[in-house]
Formats: sequence, structure tokens, C-alpha cells
Amino acid sequence: MSFPISPVIAQAAAPQPAGGGMSMIIMMVVLFGLMYFMMIRPQMKRQKEHRALIAGLAKGDEVVTNGGIAGRVEEVGETFITVEIAANVKVKVQKGAVQQVLPKGSLKSV
Repeated sequence: MSFPISPVIAQAAAPQPAGGGMSMIIMMVVLFGLMYFMMIRPQMKRQKEHRALIAGLAKGDEVVTNGGIAGRVEEVGETFITVEIAANVKVKVQKGAVQQVLPKGSLKSV
């Protein structure tokens, strides 16, 4: 009794081409390098800029928070800042919630 699969198993495996493993390693290094320059490095640059922005906050700066609240900084604490959003209306927000610092004179109603 002959099984049709037995001759296939008996055949010798084809030899691997020389240097096949090295090209795979090179491809992995190239892909990691590409990922670093396209994704990781720009994100680290944005984080560094945001940390510098947060560290440079001072009383009188006009800021916009992540929630869209615009106002003038009245008090700067260790982790929180007080922002005046209207006459005699002050809110306390985390420093990390500040998205951008506006040029002086941008907010005229505060």
C-alpha cells in the first residue's frame, strides 16, 4: 500500500541560500532606523519643547489650555497655575494642560 505523501517527505530539503540570515538582520536594522527617524525622534522633540514651554511659564503670560480655555496666568505653583479667564474669574489648571503661550496682547477682554 502506497501513500501519496511518503515520497514528498522523503525528498531532501533544499539548501538555504548563503547569507540569508544576514540580509534579514540588515532589513530589521533599516526598519528600526526608519521608525526611529519617522516616529520616535519627532515625538521626543515635541515633548522637549512642551517641557520648555511649561518651565517658562510666568505671571502675565497669556495661555491656551488643552480644553480650549484662554486666559492670563495669575499665579504659578509647583504643579498648578491659576488662570484668569474673565474679570475676577480664575480657574486652577495643571501646568501640563497648557497647550500654547500666546503673544502678549492677544487677549484683550481679560
